Amino acid sequence: MASLTIRKLDEELKALLRLRAASHGRSVEDEVRVILREAADQREASASAPQSQPAPRRHAPATASGKERVTLIIGGGIAAYKALELVRLLVKAGADVRCALTRAAKEFVQPLSFQALSGRPVATDLFDASQELAAGHIALSDWAELAVIAPATADLLARARLGLADDVVTATLLAIPPERTLFAPAMNERMWASPAVAETMAALKARGCSTIGPNAGEMAERSHVGLGRLAEAAEIAAACAQKLATLAPRPIPSHLHDGPAQPRAWDLENVPVLVSAGPTREHLDPVRFLSNPSTGRMGFALAEAARDRGARVTLVCGPTELAPPTGVEVVRVESALEMQAAIEPRAAQQRAIVMAAAVSDQRPAERAQQKQKKPDGDEHLRLVRTPDILRGLGERFLNATPRPLLIGFAAETERVEEFARAKLVAKHLDLIVANDVSGAEAGFAALENRVVVLDKDGGRAQFAGPKLAVAHHLWDEIARRL
Repeated sequence: MASLTIRKLDEELKALLRLRAASHGRSVEDEVRVILREAADQREASASAPQSQPAPRRHAPATASGKERVTLIIGGGIAAYKALELVRLLVKAGADVRCALTRAAKEFVQPLSFQALSGRPVATDLFDASQELAAGHIALSDWAELAVIAPATADLLARARLGLADDVVTATLLAIPPERTLFAPAMNERMWASPAVAETMAALKARGCSTIGPNAGEMAERSHVGLGRLAEAAEIAAACAQKLATLAPRPIPSHLHDGPAQPRAWDLENVPVLVSAGPTREHLDPVRFLSNPSTGRMGFALAEAARDRGARVTLVCGPTELAPPTGVEVVRVESALEMQAAIEPRAAQQRAIVMAAAVSDQRPAERAQQKQKKPDGDEHLRLVRTPDILRGLGERFLNATPRPLLIGFAAETERVEEFARAKLVAKHLDLIVANDVSGAEAGFAALENRVVVLDKDGGRAQFAGPKLAVAHHLWDEIARRL
């Protein structure tokens, strides 16, 4: 074989090749030769093989929903947050999903987030009578056509190998046939390379368990790189589909015929919605500006929840450190005037407009083109009002037919409901979401939120929890009014 040159490969691909070569005890060039040889062998095999018969179609599983049934078990690792995306993909693909979390997993992700995405109760406690009826370990094992363990930590893998059953997760695994399990390991690369983990994986595979991953890359510990990263959610979802295609349908016991998940899934299918998120910045000069502590987290959660329910989402967001959700149209803006210019031309095409952005109320009357030097003595800054985008939309669509549903946010530090209802009336809104931002546990920058939803007819609802779960509750309220 001619000499191989890899200098022109990009650095990421080189790094992956080096990791793969190291894991197999080969040089990089030898690893490339192996990859090419395998590809050639597969091509020859596919060319010479007789026309294969298509895989037999699975009969619809015996559930009221007619969906394939997946139990997702979440272990307690830093990768646990990725399981939320896996739930979304499985539900989007048509699966009925139930979740179970280890005690450690609850330190990384909240059970309510999984309940919001799956529409099913979440199992967390082996000795909770109410959970045992709805999502206990025997119910989960009887119900599941496939159990997916993601992330499967070193501890959880070892407990599964030993057949321990001291919590809802291991008890569920013990009661599920091994051939109906798919493990997605995730751990530090040194842990993955340890003989103990290798023996555990070999034992589980010998019983008939399937695995996917781990992938190579950077670990949570910044200085560590290697094999151990959880496979991507899309890869695990694809592996689930392949595994389910090989399994015989599994009738569900009659006592577990509880009907489909109570969803939300796709109740906003193809509904155009617009969500604003994050702060705005009103510049004094090129390096100084007026703004607020908004991170965009609540608005991003609203956009993500709407996307997961099938909506066509436009997300207009101010400057944030967070990455916006995928699968939505993102329009980046900085100032209140830019946000107004982005929203107003799109407003008439929306069924709902949710203004979760924290738009600055004032801006400097003048913006300097160069950085201003510090003078002696006191300074006086003249401020002018920024446009009230939501009030403008309320007045524009006041007597229009059809008109988008208008939802505002009111971040208050006192007399929260009183001030929020006044805004609801003054701006001609359909709903307003009021939250008290005076505490550190909710509101700006927090992972959770506590809100009161007021409607124009005097209705009131109250929600609390992780922001994604709160976002789904808000879309429940909105969807009922569309």
